[in-house]
Amino acid sequence: MDTMIHVRELRKTYQMGEIEVPALRGISFDIQRGAFVAIMGPSGSGKSTLMNLLGCLDTPTNGQYRLDGLPVEQLDRNLLAAVRNRKIGFVFQQFNLLPRQTALENVALPLIYLGGVSAEERHARAQQMLELVGLGDRLGHRPKELSGGQQQRVAIARALITQPALLLADEPTGNLDSRSSVEIMRLFEELNSQGITVVLVTHEPDIAAHAQRVLSVYDGLLASDTTPHARRDVHVPAGSIRNGDAGAIGQNKRRPSIVRRPPVMSMRRAL
Repeated sequence: MDTMIHVRELRKTYQMGEIEVPALRGISFDIQRGAFVAIMGPSGSGKSTLMNLLGCLDTPTNGQYRLDGLPVEQLDRNLLAAVRNRKIGFVFQQFNLLPRQTALENVALPLIYLGGVSAEERHARAQQMLELVGLGDRLGHRPKELSGGQQQRVAIARALITQPALLLADEPTGNLDSRSSVEIMRLFEELNSQGITVVLVTHEPDIAAHAQRVLSVYDGLLASDTTPHARRDVHVPAGSIRNGDAGAIGQNKRRPSIVRRPPVMSMRRAL
């Protein structure tokens, strides 16, 4: 595997009037392509700042960050926006779905912003992504007609539709009950098994246990880098999952895989 994320001595300092507040104080790590990594830490540890930097939502004060070979710390605002649109799929605690749009329309939305994709292709790709996350029978449903777990699946499908190099999830189970949380984490595991790089930010050890590797952040520093003994296998009683909620569990052969784009050779060509 080659390196997807390369971070060296990453620092972020916020200016509060005349006072400098260090949020990150020199973090270094690599994440390989196809890995599943959880970033943990208590409130105020710097994990949210680190997520913002990894997601190109902010820029570091000092240090080096390369995403899929691109020197992120050197990019201007326009190029950072292009990187976010093309290389990163975001999944948040809040589902951020448009209430009046169907699941299909919500998933297709990033392709409108991307441009150059016909309506027919947008709908075809959105349907493929919804089938991938087990919601092929919910294409015409609006958010209020879906359970919390199903809404998060729609959000994951939306994050995947641009075929990003990285799937970045910030507390993706924070608004879900325990059963739905298990289902979403199994979906992340399955997507990762298809070669998708997943980085998940959480404060819950049970959620982090699903990852292959756990980075713990405290006081703006990398406190530990560990490998869980095994991914947690939580039993969900038969018949307890609503139709459409469990779609990604145990149905790999029925759903399409994501065809990965070949790596690009230069920053300008990649964007």
